[in-house]
Amino acid sequence: MRISRRLLASGFIQAPLGFLLALYIRIVGGTTRWQREGFDTLEALRAEGKPLIFCFWHGRLAMMPLCHREARAAAVLISTHRDGRLVARVIEHLGLSTIDGSTGRGGETAMLQCRARLSKGGIVSIAPDGPRGPRMQAAAGTIQLAALTGVPILPSAVATSRRRVLGSWDRFLLPLPFGRGLYRVGAPISVPRDADAAAIEAARLALERALNELSADCDRRMGHAPIEPAPSLAIAEAAR
Repeated sequence: MRISRRLLASGFIQAPLGFLLALYIRIVGGTTRWQREGFDTLEALRAEGKPLIFCFWHGRLAMMPLCHREARAAAVLISTHRDGRLVARVIEHLGLSTIDGSTGRGGETAMLQCRARLSKGGIVSIAPDGPRGPRMQAAAGTIQLAALTGVPILPSAVATSRRRVLGSWDRFLLPLPFGRGLYRVGAPISVPRDADAAAIEAARLALERALNELSADCDRRMGHAPIEPAPSLAIAEAAR
């Protein structure tokens, strides 16, 4: 196990692996019959040249770059962890740009880069439960970014009829070719620039709820039981 992890951390291995994974995603994307819903607001905002913050759960990252041309125009926030470096290589092979870091603790540089891109009318794509969870529980960093910039958050979700669910912390969904796919974009979530701690928490919960509802709906309509969020710390402690 240690040897395989060291190999995956090697740029010598990550470079060709990133290319192959990106090629696989393109094949899956091209052989999947896609249905897209909720794009009216997205297209209206982009027609006006307004910036956006895309959000989706970490476990659904694989197909996000291919779901819509606006998603492909986004800069994706990626962890500097070993796994994040591999993901960054895949994303870059798919034609997207990346921002290193997170919006959480120690992510000041990443936050500044996100703000700079949004100030120019760009798109930033964030998995608010990344890079290490808890699964399907939103951290506050995305909400704080929205409050600082005044940019709306668009929650989104994707599911495919043919897939494998990996045993990783995020229950990563590996799509398979020649199936159906559903990509949904929800209503925008706006956060006031003067939001206090209570307003930040309310917006965080609203984002988490929207992402979970969208994800569950996509799963069900593609013929699967919904992926469940990780138990909250309070529930986990009470169960002990």
